[in-house]
Amino acid sequence: MFVAGVDVGSTTTKAVLLSDRNCVARHAMPTGVDLAAAADECLRIVCGAAGVGHDNLAALVATGYGRDRVTGVARTVTEITCHARGARALVPSARVVVDVGGQDSKVIRLDDDGMVADFVMNDKCAAGTGRFLEVMAARLNVPLEEFGMRWRKAKEAARISSTCTVFAESEVISLLSRGVVPEPIIKGLCDAVADRLAGMVHRVGLGGGVVMTGGVSRNDGVRRSLEERLSCRVTVPEEAQFAGAYGAALIAFEMASYVLSSQVRRPK
Repeated sequence: MFVAGVDVGSTTTKAVLLSDRNCVARHAMPTGVDLAAAADECLRIVCGAAGVGHDNLAALVATGYGRDRVTGVARTVTEITCHARGARALVPSARVVVDVGGQDSKVIRLDDDGMVADFVMNDKCAAGTGRFLEVMAARLNVPLEEFGMRWRKAKEAARISSTCTVFAESEVISLLSRGVVPEPIIKGLCDAVADRLAGMVHRVGLGGGVVMTGGVSRNDGVRRSLEERLSCRVTVPEEAQFAGAYGAALIAFEMASYVLSSQVRRPK
């Protein structure tokens, strides 16, 4: 039985294909301007990788910013629920999930059963998100992939007093004009993002394993800065970017399994 989950984010669309809870294919691609087309293409690729026709899926669940644009779904589910499910499945010790995407960030606290107990979300501006870091990387002319390495080289952090993209960019320009090299600026930017995330973590309550998901989880500088502020390890699973799609696929699997068992139990 094949099921799939698709996470249509503001920046990236992800899809995960499961067979009996086992991931058999996954794919990520830019969302672009046509959200429905991105979801269809992502699903086509994962289904094609497993030799499965889209019509042969037992269930499809969509989540994310563009979940309502996905066709042929059995259900749409909020990204809060899907990231919680995906993170807990990837890291069974997870109690706090820090998800940072392109346009928003959220922190989710899980209960003993892995269900959502509380959450906070920043979706009013790009402060502390992937978009914020993209703008700063472009201003510094440093690829985002190098932020972790540059963070480790920095002997100290330049002070970035704002996570507002406009104001922070002005601060970066000012630092560069004074001859400050990129490394301490990058550490300062990662610290600024981590300060905001740590504040969100403390609002829901820090306790148990902390897991980071979403595209920004691949930025090792932000992870290290967050660890310093929380004084604990922040785990980033290999599939961190796919946590939302994975959670959606797990929900699809449960839905399809319930339907199948109901059909088996139905009296003839």
